[in-house]
Amino acid sequence: MFGLQFSLLFMSMSVGMTPGMASLLIQTQVFFSILCAVIFLGESPNRWQIIGALISFSGIALVAIHFDKNISFLGFMLVIGAAATWGVGNFITKKISNVNMISLVVWGSFVASFPLILFALIFEGKDSIIYSIHHLSWLGVTAVLYIVYISTWVGYGVWNWLISRYPVAMIAPFTLLVPVVGMFSSAVVFGEPLPTWKIVAAFLVVGGLCINLLGARFFTRKYLKTDQKI
Repeated sequence: MFGLQFSLLFMSMSVGMTPGMASLLIQTQVFFSILCAVIFLGESPNRWQIIGALISFSGIALVAIHFDKNISFLGFMLVIGAAATWGVGNFITKKISNVNMISLVVWGSFVASFPLILFALIFEGKDSIIYSIHHLSWLGVTAVLYIVYISTWVGYGVWNWLISRYPVAMIAPFTLLVPVVGMFSSAVVFGEPLPTWKIVAAFLVVGGLCINLLGARFFTRKYLKTDQKI
């Protein structure tokens, strides 16, 4: 979760993946999380969770058939790999639930720093690292501070706390709300185009989330009201 996930995610954006699409595709972690929970934790998703997952996956599949100059196959596969490592990370977090989750994030980040330095040397090179340090801007510093403190410590601290206390299938789908913000932010900041198929894909993903979370409650309540009337 702390090493491979972000390494693969950032590499995908460097070889042909827009930020908006990356934020959408990485949500396939939901399926990897639920799969791990079913196989290793014995959790059983209900039919609405399965239906919701299939609808969300159709949105992911819609992205997969629209490779172009901005979305490459390699970038696509790297994002899916990042999602898989996130899903496995959720499973590990669930198994070691009796720990301080903020400490887990801090120590996980520390341990991940060593393979990340190695990845940087292999994929970026020493000269690129030195250049980045010598040409550090306020925008770069702000990005690092945001990722370290807001995204990692706060975001993943709260996330791991929820994962440790509730079923994975219940918590994991909430991340499907991320691509809505990601896609529109990318459109505003980077001018990423939003053709019809991207909007449809986003609606499918979020629609699947709604069914996943609310389907059972809505239909159970509906049937209860019907029975009461009868």
